[in-house]
Amino acid sequence: MTYKIVVTDYEYHDLKIEEEVLSGSNLDIEFVAAQCRTPKEVIDICKDADGIINQYAPLNAEVLSQLEKCKVISRYGVGVDTIHLPTALEKGITVTNVPDYGIEEVSNHTVAFLLASSRKIVQLNEAVKNGVWDFKVGVPIHRFENRIFGVLGFGKIPRRVIEKVNPFGFQLVGYDPFVTAEEMSKYNVRKVELDEIIQTSDILSLHLPLTETTHHLINEDRIANMKDGVLIINTARGPIIKECALIEGLKSGKIAGAALDVAEIEPIPLSSELIQFPNVYLTPHSAFYSEEAIVELRTKTAKNIVQVLEGEKVEYLVK
Repeated sequence: MTYKIVVTDYEYHDLKIEEEVLSGSNLDIEFVAAQCRTPKEVIDICKDADGIINQYAPLNAEVLSQLEKCKVISRYGVGVDTIHLPTALEKGITVTNVPDYGIEEVSNHTVAFLLASSRKIVQLNEAVKNGVWDFKVGVPIHRFENRIFGVLGFGKIPRRVIEKVNPFGFQLVGYDPFVTAEEMSKYNVRKVELDEIIQTSDILSLHLPLTETTHHLINEDRIANMKDGVLIINTARGPIIKECALIEGLKSGKIAGAALDVAEIEPIPLSSELIQFPNVYLTPHSAFYSEEAIVELRTKTAKNIVQVLEGEKVEYLVK
């Protein structure tokens, strides 16, 4: 039996890693590479696919309902918000991801954001390069000791972030309805409810999946309840923050700064007001990246397909 495996879209210069993993299996594979952008494009090429590797192309309910043979969808990455999970479950399609890749990279990126934003590195660097030798460009800067560092979400990445920032002397708090206070205490983190972490954090770092309940979790009302001068870091998903509310918070000074690797619309339009703020640090959804992480991600994504189709135990099962 020949299995048709389709890559809906990808950002790599080739797919040799995926091809090597699939060809090294016991399966007879027809491997198809595409660059789909619309649901129709996905349906046209994936309708008779046995397995799908997905990056950003939409696998919504409309698309999944049209799939005739699909047994497995394997997503490049941790989040599965491109895939309509209820429809996949209804059709018996196994969904997999790679939840343990890029942990070091994203946690390092988060800590880099923390240090650069808190110490006003970019602003001071620009001032010096423009002939201004004056520490007051960075005023105010605060000690970390006894300031409250809050993490929204307590999965693998925020746990690694906490391990890295723990020596700085922060008071550490965390919110995650699916993690116990006892588990958080192992990381020197005090578990709190959502309202408390919003109201008390000096630095708020977002590490939540994008779901119906987390979409625009950070909105006008929650920003209004934050401490004056809060710093917000987001290396999770852009739509967790309602950007128009963030912009108003920056304009009013309620928010002292934001460090964002993700945005509601990606790439961020050049017309976005976020680009105009010197206290907003922006990177292009790159926190996951290192050469080593990319190889790990691509290898594991392809292995997920093989494990499902060969009937092996699936290591990274979502549904």
